[in-house]
Amino acid sequence: MNTTMIKIGDWFRTNEMENLEVVAFDPEEGLIEVQFYDGTVEEYDLEAWEALDAKQIAPPEDWSGSYDLSRDDYGVDLDKPAGNNHINPLDHLDEQD
Repeated sequence: MNTTMIKIGDWFRTNEMENLEVVAFDPEEGLIEVQFYDGTVEEYDLEAWEALDAKQIAPPEDWSGSYDLSRDDYGVDLDKPAGNNHINPLDHLDEQD
């Protein structure tokens, strides 16, 4: 792979079908730091990177994998509708106390 094409934020899939994102790249030192979709961070030299046989892919739609979040971490019940009790602060903008 041409390392000049590696950019921070690019996503790749390894030969073992693992998705990873480039989070740091130092072409002078020949080091590439990546974060796998499960949150694991690894650093590779150029030789090890070539051995991964990584192919560039589009970023995943579900970004939460690398943050190790569960449904409970969102702080809301995503299965229940929000309802009609939303308060819009702009509705009371012109009211005087």
